[in-house]
Amino acid sequence: MTAVNGAQPLAPHDLIDEELYPIREVARLTGVNPVTLRAWERRYGLIQPVRTPSGHRLYSRANIEAVRQILDWTERGVAISKVGSLLSRLEPAAPLAPATQMDNHSETADWQGHLRQATVRFDEAELDRLYGQLLNLYPLATVFLEVLLPAWKATLDQSGFGATSEWLFLDAFLRQRTFARLQLEQHRGHEPVLLATLPGQAREFESLAAGLLLCSETASVRVLPTEQPLDELALICGKLQPQALVLYSNHAFGPDFKRQLDRIAPAVDCPVALAGEACELAADLLAGSPIACLGPSGAGSAHRLAQFLTGHLDT
Repeated sequence: MTAVNGAQPLAPHDLIDEELYPIREVARLTGVNPVTLRAWERRYGLIQPVRTPSGHRLYSRANIEAVRQILDWTERGVAISKVGSLLSRLEPAAPLAPATQMDNHSETADWQGHLRQATVRFDEAELDRLYGQLLNLYPLATVFLEVLLPAWKATLDQSGFGATSEWLFLDAFLRQRTFARLQLEQHRGHEPVLLATLPGQAREFESLAAGLLLCSETASVRVLPTEQPLDELALICGKLQPQALVLYSNHAFGPDFKRQLDRIAPAVDCPVALAGEACELAADLLAGSPIACLGPSGAGSAHRLAQFLTGHLDT
């Protein structure tokens, strides 16, 4: 693929291995407006973002750090035309190879503690720094399953004055970042896999995280709003023609659970699967059903979905 205006073409692994940011988010983080960012790229070649297939710029953490270095030099009175030669003299640090998991329970607790401290201070900049650091050090599944989701649940369980505000703050931050990551995953060009949350069975961040963990090279997941009416899923599937519909449930189900599933499966013109913690409870209930069980969210979620899409999942 040819680079556009000097920007690097986007390799498929870029969206998985590194956290990437759209230009508006870079502008928010650095205080440099998008027009200036584009000028630094086009006129001076100071920043080299990657491009999505549709041409949108995406910036890495290294790009954001370069923007801050450029600001530092210009604030010292260095002409922008001279900054490139100064930047080229800086030896870039070797990237850290992501660890496959946290070393021990203490390390996990430390990360959760740091998130908690940033949350009680309502410090979004620190949350953003911790979030980026985690994704640079560990695989996506490790970050969400061992740190972000447990920290989110622990904050939800807090009580007392200010507890609700703290949880709303952390929840909003995580929903925004997870949704942005999902949007990046949807540039892969595949027909989507739709994820619909069964009513009252999960909160929005849980659904978004589950959808993100299901994404892979062969599956781009689109998470429907948690208020999505089940009786209109056939309408949406008819319009979007997804590869599959994944129903998500994270809690014990009521007596009408099986009836809900039995109405959905024949109505949609695509394969249907169940994902989430409820899978362990529903395995016997769905025996002989056309609905497959993908199991709870985890590091193997994307692999199980890929097997399901190719007809190789042992259900």
